[in-house]
Amino acid sequence: MNKVWLSSPHLGEKEIEYVNEAFATNWIAPLGPNVDAFENQISNYLNVREAVSLSSGTAALHLALLTCGVKQDDIVLCQSFTFAASAFPIEYLGAQPVFIDSEKETWNMDPLLLEESITDYIKIGKKPAAVIVVHLYGMPAKMNEIVAICAKYDIPIIEDAAEALGSVYDDKKCGSIGKIGILSFNGNKIITTSGGGALISNDSDIINKVRHFSAQAKEPAPYYLHKEIGFNYRLSNVCAGIGRGQMEVLNDRIDKRRKIFEVYKNELKDVNGLYFLKEPVGSFSNRWLTTIVFDPTVFKKDTNENVRKGLENVNIESRPLWKPLHQQPVFKSCKSYINGVSDYLFDNGLCLPSGSNMKDEALELIIKEVRVLLSNL
Repeated sequence: MNKVWLSSPHLGEKEIEYVNEAFATNWIAPLGPNVDAFENQISNYLNVREAVSLSSGTAALHLALLTCGVKQDDIVLCQSFTFAASAFPIEYLGAQPVFIDSEKETWNMDPLLLEESITDYIKIGKKPAAVIVVHLYGMPAKMNEIVAICAKYDIPIIEDAAEALGSVYDDKKCGSIGKIGILSFNGNKIITTSGGGALISNDSDIINKVRHFSAQAKEPAPYYLHKEIGFNYRLSNVCAGIGRGQMEVLNDRIDKRRKIFEVYKNELKDVNGLYFLKEPVGSFSNRWLTTIVFDPTVFKKDTNENVRKGLENVNIESRPLWKPLHQQPVFKSCKSYINGVSDYLFDNGLCLPSGSNMKDEALELIIKEVRVLLSNL
C-alpha cells in the first residue's frame, strides 16, 4: 500500500486553469489578477474588510506584530501549545515571548493564566504589547473570554488561524475576531498554495501598512525610495492561482475532514481510555487534524509513541501533539505561565492521518492497526 500521509495537499480541477492563465498572460510576478481575486475570496469568506496574501503564515505573523507596534524588548504573550512559528516572529523583532499554557476544553490559551500574566507585567511597568492566540488543530479558542480580557487592558489580539480556516466561533469565522488574523496555506493545511499565507483585518490602516512592508517598503516615487525597512513577503500570482482553485473547494475539504473525524470517533469509541477533543457549544471546528489522547491511568507510559512507531512500520504517518514552546530548547530563557495541560497532552497525545484525499480503505486500515497496536501493548 502507498504511504498514508498525515495531511497531504489535495488539489481540485480549477487550480490548473488559474495557473495556466497566469502563464498565458505573463503574470508571474508577485502581483496580478490571481492575487487580487484570491484576496477577495478570502475576505469575502471570512467577512472581513480586506486580506493581504503573503509568502507564508509566518510572514503574516511578523507583519502583524510589526503593525501592532511591537518593538525591541516588548513583551508578547503567546500560546505555548502550538508550532514554533507562532513565536519565532516575536524574536525577529527583538521582543520577548512569554508563553501561556492551555485550558482543558479546547487545548488553547487559558484565559485565567492570560490575565494573570498581564497583571503581573503591568505591576512591573511592562504592559504586554500584543497577544497571539492560536486555534489549535482547527478548534476555536475561548475568544469571548480572551477578547474581554485584552479589551480590559487595551492589548491587541493577533489570531493565529493557520490551522483553522473555516472554523467558526460564536457565528464568527476564526481569524476575523481579533484585531488581526493570520492564515497559512502551507502544503499540509486544509487548503494550500504550496506555500503562502494571508493577513486579514477590518482596519484599513493595518492593511495598507502590511501591503507597504510586504513589498520592500517602497515609497511612491519614480525611483526606489525607502524610508523604512521592508520585506519581500508578497505571494506570486502563480501560487495565488492555486489558492483561487482551492478556495472553491474549501467547504468540501472541511466536510471531508469532519467526516474522517466522525469515523475515527465512532469506530474507536469503545476503546477504554482513548479520548477525542470535543467541540464545545458555539464552536465549529474544521477538524484539520484528528487527535487522540491516551489516558495514562489506563495505558502504559509512551503509548502514543509506541502507536506512532507501529503505524510508521506499516507506512502510515502519524505525529505527536505539539511539543509545548515552554519545553523547546530555543526558548529556554523565556518566562511561561504553566498549568500542566500542554505537558500532559504532549506526553499522551497523537495526531492521526486526516487528509481530505485519504481513501476509505486507508482509513479502515489505520483504525485496524491502532486497535491491533493497543491490544499488544
